Amino acid sequence: MKFSSLVNRVAGDGADAWRTHYAAVAARDRGENVIILSVGDPDLPAPPSVVDKAIANLRAGDSRYTPARGRQSLRQAIAAVHAERTGQRVDTDQVIVLSGAQNALFVAALCLAGPGDEVLALDPMYPTYPATIEAGGARMVRVRLAADRGFRLDLDALTAAITPRTRALFYASPGNPSGVILTADELDVIGEIARRHDLWIVADEVYAGLAPAGRVPSLAARMPERVISINSLSKTHSIPGWRAGWMIGPTELTEHAENLMICMLYGLPGFIQDAAVTALTTARHAEQGVREFCLARAALMARELRAIPGIGVRMPEAGMFMLVDVRGTGLTAAQFATELYRRHGVSVMDGAAFGEETRGFVRLCFATDEAAINEACRRIRHFCGIDLKLA
Repeated sequence: MKFSSLVNRVAGDGADAWRTHYAAVAARDRGENVIILSVGDPDLPAPPSVVDKAIANLRAGDSRYTPARGRQSLRQAIAAVHAERTGQRVDTDQVIVLSGAQNALFVAALCLAGPGDEVLALDPMYPTYPATIEAGGARMVRVRLAADRGFRLDLDALTAAITPRTRALFYASPGNPSGVILTADELDVIGEIARRHDLWIVADEVYAGLAPAGRVPSLAARMPERVISINSLSKTHSIPGWRAGWMIGPTELTEHAENLMICMLYGLPGFIQDAAVTALTTARHAEQGVREFCLARAALMARELRAIPGIGVRMPEAGMFMLVDVRGTGLTAAQFATELYRRHGVSVMDGAAFGEETRGFVRLCFATDEAAINEACRRIRHFCGIDLKLA
């Protein structure tokens, strides 16, 4: 039987990156002694008030269809938080509720670019970006941020990547996996280039709430006609499985997005939407709790890993991840990740899944309990200090 060419566009490195992670999850579910550091699933409970609201609404029968664009109350809450973080005041018709930031990225990509178009993305990037951008037929062009420059924006590389077919630029700030926050000066450069070449800007800010003071520099207020802001509650409120995300942009775009949502999702469950309002309006302290949780555990992981010969640690500016340079071990990152899991049951991500500049690195998530971090680092120390010498 034949399949659409779509199946090839959504497969590849992005999909393969999760193989070790899924093996580790299956092993954990069998009761095996594994430590999973391969995904950003914060090891914190959801805020009790948010959970209580969801349960109460569900018990009250809140299980009918909801507006495809999202309930007005939630869109109002999102608009208020967005204005506080970015300085951009938006109407609720500029907000559309989606099933997580990943869904929002997918919808934005489909609405902005198609066959024959090109979309720029800063590399390294989250592994789903290539398939997300190319599913609709557009071509993704990588703008490499060199590791030896701290994964910071390279003006020459960005300018050189633009062609008459370029339609948009996708970036995440803080970055995943780098944890780099784009500065106001770097965003000025991006904004000027976007204006000069008439480009859309898609700003993935899902980790912005974990940055200092809970915000990052933004172009949204200065360029509202071309900036699409994407965010969610997954990381900041420890509810990734609830899939509560959103997109903010010009009204014309959100109208197109609503049409797409009608034929692919048709609204987030109402009890989740009302709980999301609670999260945004009365449980804001939860975000600060997650931020402090991550800061403490990043410091712990960095301290433990820096004591291990043969590896180098990149401390992130924000987020839930740490890049570790393993080239000094003599192994490729793929070999390191595979053998570490096979011998010691610690699951990490091969940096090659995120781009060319992170080959030789592995990504570790530190949003877990201190005991798990200490034990994982002990196993990594054994792997690097004993196992590799015996191999």
